[in-house]
Amino acid sequence: MIPQLFVEKIDLGDGRSITIETGRLAKQADGSVVVRIGNTVILGTVVSSRKASPGIDFLPLTVDYREKFAAAGRFPGGFFKREARPSDSEVLTMRLVDRVLRPLFPSDYHAEVQVMIQLMSHDEEVMPDALAGLAASAALALSDIPFETLISEARVGRIDGKFIINPSRAQLELSDIDMMIGASTDSIAMVEGEMKEISEAEMLEAIKFAHEHIKVQIAAQERLAQAFGKKEVRTYEGEKEDEAIYEKVKEASYDKIYAIASKGSAKHERSAAFEEVKEEVKALFTEEELTENGDLVSKYFKKVNKEAVRNVTLDLGTRLDGRKTTEIRDIWCEVDYLPSVHGSALFTRGETQALATATLGTSREANQIDSPSEQGEEKFYLHYNFPPFSTGEARPLRGTSRREVGHGNLAQRALKNMIPADCPYTIRVVSEVLESNGSSSMATVCAGTLSLMDAGIQMIRPVSGIAMGLITDGERFAVLSDILGDEDHLGDMDFKVTGTSEGITACQMDIKIDGLKYEIMEQALAQARDGRLHILGKLMETLAQPNNDVKVHAPKIIMRTIPGNFIGALIGPGGKVIQELQKATGTTIVINEVDEQGVVEILGTDPDGIAAVLAKIDSIIFKPTMGESYEVKVIKMLDFGAVVEYTAAPGNEVLLHVSELAWERTENVTDVVNMGDVFMVKYLGVDPKTRKEKVSRKALMPRPPREEKKEDAPKA
Repeated sequence: MIPQLFVEKIDLGDGRSITIETGRLAKQADGSVVVRIGNTVILGTVVSSRKASPGIDFLPLTVDYREKFAAAGRFPGGFFKREARPSDSEVLTMRLVDRVLRPLFPSDYHAEVQVMIQLMSHDEEVMPDALAGLAASAALALSDIPFETLISEARVGRIDGKFIINPSRAQLELSDIDMMIGASTDSIAMVEGEMKEISEAEMLEAIKFAHEHIKVQIAAQERLAQAFGKKEVRTYEGEKEDEAIYEKVKEASYDKIYAIASKGSAKHERSAAFEEVKEEVKALFTEEELTENGDLVSKYFKKVNKEAVRNVTLDLGTRLDGRKTTEIRDIWCEVDYLPSVHGSALFTRGETQALATATLGTSREANQIDSPSEQGEEKFYLHYNFPPFSTGEARPLRGTSRREVGHGNLAQRALKNMIPADCPYTIRVVSEVLESNGSSSMATVCAGTLSLMDAGIQMIRPVSGIAMGLITDGERFAVLSDILGDEDHLGDMDFKVTGTSEGITACQMDIKIDGLKYEIMEQALAQARDGRLHILGKLMETLAQPNNDVKVHAPKIIMRTIPGNFIGALIGPGGKVIQELQKATGTTIVINEVDEQGVVEILGTDPDGIAAVLAKIDSIIFKPTMGESYEVKVIKMLDFGAVVEYTAAPGNEVLLHVSELAWERTENVTDVVNMGDVFMVKYLGVDPKTRKEKVSRKALMPRPPREEKKEDAPKA
């Protein structure tokens, strides 16, 4: 017997609709849904353990998003024909969902939770990552897992001033906004995206537009859960509590922590002072008490620490390092720091430092994207590395983390639209975070901008970035510019904004509280703009404009377009011509066929080598014009003429027939020309009889006068 299917429909208002269904697939999961739009089918499931593992004092949440190649009727690339490690785009989708869901579980729920979202069928007109949050929340709505409020996510684009919900990839190509928003019915929880220099007001307008659609999606989840039969939320064993221990810890530590936070200090000095207070608190308890409740003492100390630090900011308007709420840390920058790279820059803001390099190459170095939902390449890409020494830690290196992928993607989106469309280079920027105490991703944007300008990339406009924070107790609030790492952990918002002097280019926002008012968000954006422009000014003091040219040791790239029918001649049999040319000139030559034309990229450091390649191309594509005169050189002697080469196009040969050497009858070719002779000829086009090109030397010479015929003598 086929199980009953429960379905809810979401009207997107433009003729498209999303359906959420449950009841038939993955019934052993705690919650499972199928989300459909067009031919796209996504399966979302959630399972949570019944008990927390001993010693776990956090939420072990795993969000996994995978795209099956079969969904697009394709085979996985590579030797092993099986999906393996997640791609960067899959990791980014996981992060988008995780950041919205994680704060919405009860703070004392520590049982393992696994959310799995899988693309089972793909439609080219649908971008599936915009549906992942909806699938995850709907699965939770059908489960008995404790969860504070339902959410959903939506992508916003804008074409010709009109907002579009969940646009297709083709529509995004025309859009000046690409934003993903995650929210509950009452408040925004997450924003991430890129923009083409929009204003703060336009950004807020886009968020509000998405929020209205998200409310509709959440209402559909509630109807589906009601129809399916809403489960009673499971009971679980929460954290142990002891009010007496909390009061003892607070009484012994609050004032001391408040005093340390009030005086302003550096990260390590402050940490050492807090640790000293913690040891004093622990000394108030016996060994037996610490053995039994040491975990509670540590937990309550963190709680008191957070409360005291937050109150310092709300009471006094000062922060852990002594700054005012709108104050930016000291900044210093340096360009051309590394002598052998194509472009480099060092950006230091307070205790955060990033060293960025820019490397220039041909289209051959483009980053290839091959996933079920997207195929293509990136000619500008950015990688972000966050080694443990940047925070004074020693820990194992286990490959690129999800955080590194996410931070690198944010910086890449911040910069990419400021690379001119006609830039001939493939560009790779790498950011090495050398110190970190807050917002290393924004330091990456700033260092990346300077490294590109140092490399001679003619950016449309330089980009800077800033991370904003928020502390609120429900009545009072403080928006913090250029947050520290501690302010990120202890605060209620992490809002990163990048942009130029003309507008916003990218953003990433995570809200940790419910009910954030748009007025606070508006103030944060305005304050971020002031800080962003201040930082931009510091960048301009270091390097006011891009270098006029690439460095001497960096490759220069010249683009040349040739007719498509000459591509084969330039490559040569088995690549012989192009390989020998690259070897002889010390260049790299890449040929791409675009619209039946050959686009040739010549990359090299030696101008003479590049000039030699251009001369060879000119020679190969040389086509003489009917009736024009050209200088030639004799390169071969034949009985019936001479083979000559156009001096302006070496390698282009043509037969000068003996009959075209001179007006007089020529018995021997050597009577008129010899090997190595240089002279002018006239191009006569293609001979209709021989169907070969014809040139003439005599056509450029004066024609001798014709001899008059003698009259016959008169007859007798």
